[in-house]
Amino acid sequence: MKIYDVLILGAGASGLMCAAALDKNLLVGIVEINNKIAQKLKISGGGKCNITNAEVTPNNYDGDYDFISASLDTFTRDDLLEFLHARGVEPELRKERYYFCKKSSDEIIDILKRESDYAHMLLNRDILHVSKDELFEVKTSKEILRARRVIVATGAKSYQALGASDIGLNIAKSFDIKTKEFTPALVGLTIQREQFWMKELSGLSCYVHIKVAGKVLKEELLFAHKGISGPAVLSASLYWQKGSMSIDFLPQNDILELIKDSKKLLSSVIPLPKRLSKALLDALNVEDIECKKITSEIKQKLQKIHNYEFSPAGNFGFNKAEVCRGGVLSNELNPYTLEALQVENLYFIGEVVDVTGELGGYNFQWAFSSAVVCARGINEAL
Repeated sequence: MKIYDVLILGAGASGLMCAAALDKNLLVGIVEINNKIAQKLKISGGGKCNITNAEVTPNNYDGDYDFISASLDTFTRDDLLEFLHARGVEPELRKERYYFCKKSSDEIIDILKRESDYAHMLLNRDILHVSKDELFEVKTSKEILRARRVIVATGAKSYQALGASDIGLNIAKSFDIKTKEFTPALVGLTIQREQFWMKELSGLSCYVHIKVAGKVLKEELLFAHKGISGPAVLSASLYWQKGSMSIDFLPQNDILELIKDSKKLLSSVIPLPKRLSKALLDALNVEDIECKKITSEIKQKLQKIHNYEFSPAGNFGFNKAEVCRGGVLSNELNPYTLEALQVENLYFIGEVVDVTGELGGYNFQWAFSSAVVCARGINEAL
């Protein structure tokens, strides 16, 4: 009877990086629902995979600061870039912030494939149940696998077309490990009737600052048929659960300075697409008049361009979400090994843990960092 030293559940970013960092003398199996590995890595970032960010701190995440720090400090952004550099991959920096594969995500997938080729790749298998006596038993759709250690790297519920599910939470619950249910994150937001004017601008985008839950997200906003999307909104959705947020549509200008001493129409002075300028004025109940005719009352209304406050109605749902909020609660895990505190030799890494990053490579960085921390913990325990 074959007994694996380690069974990794999930052949995504965290599972493969964990295998890459484990002692190659171990008997390791990787169980994956798809017929190919790294399917989410493959399609992310338009096929070029935003691997990490120029600046990575726990402040870029929704989760416990100290818990997140333990992984990010152990395997840093620089460590990841050095890992790739040593294997011939040099990600390119975009917008001075985002690290992408130059050619395609296959560059990093090929590295992970090579580094984990010692492991038994068990593809096309649904994970049905995990139990433990002296050994772990992992029941799949094809067989029962036995192992001394199990690493749950099953991700969350976004990208269900790629086999994403909440099996990781079910495994945790079966061992009485506390979890938080998955909810969509990094996802577009639907709007209330008062903001339906935004739907008429579908396809337009502009640079904004969005304030929500004490955070300020600075990036592009995209108007969509369902509501609002784009990088700034996706990151804002991570911190919004209910209540209001505000948008500064002109973060790089002062509306009162723009209209000062101008004889032009208001919509011509506002440095935004004309359709958006006019729609904003309508939303603020301001007539598109010559700047010289503006009263102090109108000036007060115009200042709301810098602080347009509203409450979203909801979000676009799991099928449109980049990732999920929720997962195995961090206080159930050892931050320095990712081992469950109450179940020896059971580990949780990557998106299945209640740590979620903003848009911009943060979630892959967490996947890689938590994977390496877990692998090193196992290596040191041998």
